[in-house]
Amino acid sequence: MAFAVAYVLFGSAGSPPAEAAGRVELVLTTDRHAPLTAQQAWARELGAAGVRNVRLRTAHASDKVGIETRGAKESPLYIVTGTLDSHGEVILPEGRYRQGEAKRIAHWLDELARLGPPETREPVVAFGLKHGEMLAVRDDLATPIGFSTKGLPRGEAARKILDGLRLPVELDPKLLPTDDADRVADELRGLSCGSGLACVLRPLGLVLVPRSTPSKGPIYRITPARGEKEVWPVGWKPEKSGPKIVPKMIDFFWLELPGVQASRALDAIVERLQIPVLIDHHALAHHKIDLEKAIVTIPRTRMTYASALDRVLFQAKVKSELRTDEADSPFLWITTIKPAK
Repeated sequence: MAFAVAYVLFGSAGSPPAEAAGRVELVLTTDRHAPLTAQQAWARELGAAGVRNVRLRTAHASDKVGIETRGAKESPLYIVTGTLDSHGEVILPEGRYRQGEAKRIAHWLDELARLGPPETREPVVAFGLKHGEMLAVRDDLATPIGFSTKGLPRGEAARKILDGLRLPVELDPKLLPTDDADRVADELRGLSCGSGLACVLRPLGLVLVPRSTPSKGPIYRITPARGEKEVWPVGWKPEKSGPKIVPKMIDFFWLELPGVQASRALDAIVERLQIPVLIDHHALAHHKIDLEKAIVTIPRTRMTYASALDRVLFQAKVKSELRTDEADSPFLWITTIKPAK
C-alpha cells in the first residue's frame, strides 16, 4: 500500500503514550594502528548520517565495548563505547561495521535511544509488538460487534467495526468499497471485532495488521494481503479440545440426508450445536464451491455431531475448524480442504 496517500484516522482515544526517548553518546576508542584516514572518514560519515555526540579518542587498556546507562529513568543517557580497529572498522556492542555503513549505526543508535539496551527491553511477542502492546491490542479487538452485519454492504460493515475500536487505524479510504454490490453474508453480531473484521476484510483481499509505532504506540493498518507475512487471523486455535468447548459435539443422534443442499444440512446441525458459523467466502469462491449447489447424501446412521459435520462438509469439499475469537467465544470456521492462494 502506498503511504503517500492521505489516511483516515479512527479511534485515537485511549492510545498508550509513546515511550520517552533517551540520549545517546558514542565514544569510539581508536586502536593505535588504526589508519588516520579511517578516523577522518568515519567522522565525516557519521556526521552525514545524522549521528551527533560522537567522540574519538585513543584507546585505554581498561576500555571495553559496551553500553553504560546514566541519568534518571525518565531521561536516560546511554554512553556507547566502541572501537575503531586496525582495519578501519567500527566495533559496537551490536556488531561490526565497515566504512559506508554509518546509516546502519545511526539506525541502531536511534533504536537504542527509543527502546534502551536490548537486555532491558520488553520482549516482542508477535507483529513486532511488545507483550504489553499485544495485551492492549487483544483487549481492544475483543470488543463485541454490537450491530447486525448480515446483508450490510461490506465497506460499511468494515467502517462501523473500525469506529468501535480505541486504538488508531491507518487506512487508505480507497481500499474499502463504497457501493452496495458486495454485502456481508454472515451474521457477526456478538463476535469480537478482531475476528469479525478479519472475516469482513478477507473477501476484499485485505488484512488487519497491528504495528508498533514510536509516537502512537500500537496501531492497526488495513492493507492488501499480498506481501504480508503476519496478519490478524479470523479466530484462533483454542487451547482446549473441541468437546470441552462445545460438549454437544460428542453427543450421538440419528441422521439421514437423502440428497440435500450442503448449506441446509450445515444449518440444521449448527442450529442444534448453538454455535456461530463463519464461511470462508474468499476460499470457496477461489475453488468455485457453492454450498447451495453442493448436494450431500448420508444413509440413516447414528453418529456424533462432530462426525456429522465432517461427513457433510467433506462431500461439499470443505471442512470445519473450531476457533475462538479474542474474547474466547467459540465459532466454526468453514473453509476449503485445499487452501486458497
